[in-house]
Amino acid sequence: MSAAAATNRDMPSLYGTAGSLRSERRWALIWAYISLIFSAIILLTPPVYMLITSLKTSAEIADQKGNPWIVRNPTLDNYWELITNSLFQGFFINSVIVTVVVVALTMVISILAAFALARMRFWGSQVLATGVFLTYLVPDTLLFIPLYQIVGGLGLLNSIWGLVLVYPTLTVPFCTWIMIGYFASIPKELDEAALIDGATWPQMLMKIFIPVALPGIIAATIFAFTVSWAAFVYPTAFITTPDQMPLTIGVVSQLVRGDVFVWGQITAGALLAALPPVIVYAFLMDYYIAGLTAGATKG
Repeated sequence: MSAAAATNRDMPSLYGTAGSLRSERRWALIWAYISLIFSAIILLTPPVYMLITSLKTSAEIADQKGNPWIVRNPTLDNYWELITNSLFQGFFINSVIVTVVVVALTMVISILAAFALARMRFWGSQVLATGVFLTYLVPDTLLFIPLYQIVGGLGLLNSIWGLVLVYPTLTVPFCTWIMIGYFASIPKELDEAALIDGATWPQMLMKIFIPVALPGIIAATIFAFTVSWAAFVYPTAFITTPDQMPLTIGVVSQLVRGDVFVWGQITAGALLAALPPVIVYAFLMDYYIAGLTAGATKG
C-alpha cells in the first residue's frame, strides 16, 4: 500500500512536468513563427516593391500622389524592352560566359586541392588548409587594387576574361574548405582497400571520393555560381565598356542616363538578373544545406 500511495503522490508531479513541457514547446513554436514572419516581411519587402515598380509605367512611377504599393495600370513593357534590347542580351551572355568558366575552373581547382590536403598527407598540409580558408576572409574591397594592377599588366582590363581571372580568388578558398571537410569525413578504410586493389590516387578520386562527396560538390558549385553571377566590386573596377559588362553593373550603369533613373527598367533588370540564382536555389537548396553542414561538422 505504501508503494502505491507513493506512486499516486508522484503522478501529479509527472503530469505537471509534462504539461509544463508542452506549454514551453507551444510558446517556443509561437515565438519561432513570429520571428520567421517578421524576418520574411523584412526580406521580402524589397523584392516585392521591385516587382510592383517593374509593372508600372514611367508616368505612374513619377506620380507622387499615387500609392507606391499599388499598380493601377500593370504592364510588361519594361521587361519586353529589356529582353529585346541587344545591349541587355549582351550583359546576360557575358554573365553566363563568366559564370560557367569560373565555376568550372573553381571546381577543378577546389576538388584537386581539397583531395590533396585532406587525404594525401604531407608536411604543412594542415597549415596550408587553414591558410586557404583564411584567404577567403580577406575582403574583396582590399584586393581589387592590387588585382587591378595585375589584370592591367596582363592587358585584360575591360574584358570579361579579366573577371574570369580574378573571380576564383573569391570562390576557390571557400569551395576548397567545403571539400576538405567532406573528403576528410570519408572513412580511411576506403583508401586502404583501394590501394590494396592497386588503384592510383587519380582513380581513387574519380571512382570513390567524387561520387561519395557529391552533395559537397553540389554545395560548392552553387556557392561558386552565386559569387560569380552576383559579383559587383570587381566588374565595377575592371569593366568600363558596355559590351563587356555583366548584368550586375550593366543594368545599373546603362539604365541611369544622367540624372534620369529609368526605375521601371532598372527594377525589371534587377529581377531578371536575380532569377537564375533563385531558380538554382529553389531546386538545389536541400543539397546546398546538406553540403555545408556535413562539410563543416565532419572530419
